[in-house]
Order: sequence, then C-alpha cells, then structure tokens
Amino acid sequence: MTDAHDDTRPPGDLAGLAERQAALVATLVAGGPPPPGFAPAQLAATRAALLRKRAGEVARHWPLLAAGLGARWTTTFAGWAARRPTAGSLRDGWDLARALHNRQALPPAAAEELALREARLRYDGLSAPRPRRMPTVGRAGGAVAVQIAGRVRLLRPAPRPSTVPPVGGDGVPDAAGSALWISD
Repeated sequence: MTDAHDDTRPPGDLAGLAERQAALVATLVAGGPPPPGFAPAQLAATRAALLRKRAGEVARHWPLLAAGLGARWTTTFAGWAARRPTAGSLRDGWDLARALHNRQALPPAAAEELALREARLRYDGLSAPRPRRMPTVGRAGGAVAVQIAGRVRLLRPAPRPSTVPPVGGDGVPDAAGSALWISD
C-alpha cells in the first residue's frame, strides 16, 4: 500500500506547480496576465464563461439589480468584475450596486433592493455582511428603507422616470409610475 503523501518529485517541483496554478487562477478570475504555455484564445473563452457563470450567481442574490439592467446585465457585470476576484455572490452584487449608485446608474428597482439590504445588514465592503441589531435607515437612489426589531420596510420607493403622462386620477404623477397601470 502506498502513502497518499509519498511523492517522488523534488520539493521545488511542487512549489513551481503551486506558482503556475496561482498564475492560472489569477488570469481566469482576476484579470492577471496569461501564464506561459497557455493558448490566449482558450484562456479568454474560459474567462468569459466564468464571468457569465459568476454573473448568474450574483443575479440569484440580486434579482432586481439584474432585471433592472436587463440585456446589459452580463456585460455590465463582466466589465465591473473583470479585474476583481470574487468575494462571493452576495458581496459582489452589493459592491456592484454601490458602484452603480455612486455613478448614478443604479436602476430604480435595484435602488430599492440596495436600500433594503443596507437597512437589514451591516456591510463595510471588506468583511462578510452581518445583521443589524439597532434600528436603521437604508437609502439608495431615492429609495428609503427602515429596519426596526429585525423587520425591514420600504418607506419610499425609488423615483422612476415617467415616460407617459398620467391618465385619469388627479393628474399628478407619482414617484412609482403607477399612472402607467392604474386607470379610472
């Protein structure tokens, strides 16, 4: 019977293998330079597939963010994530939502999703999110959410751009765009 840890290769060979593996991982998930001996076209295809997979995982945690960006979701996420190693789907989505919010490019539904998360969880951008214990207000893109005793409520939805003038009612457009689907 052989020992699983019995290796006849010289110790330097294992260190070199670990370095080559780290370089390959850095290329695939963090935008590092291609390591020698790998075909750049195949590396690019693998990298694109991993970014699409990662975008899908983030979309499961941040469905309103993904839906708000629609057809631009995958390219927006891939452009943002191309040089960032993953911190996990929840945190990746949170960081992207904050980045879009800072650029005033966060869709209204995603602003509400971000405000709810900010009210429910404490996240500093470095460590894992933790539940908040004290009453808190979360704000993003005009949306306001409040958390009291573990319950989170959206107090004010994010303003949505009006594309159609309101029909019926009092003639005053509301922030949620309800005039588009409410009629007399």
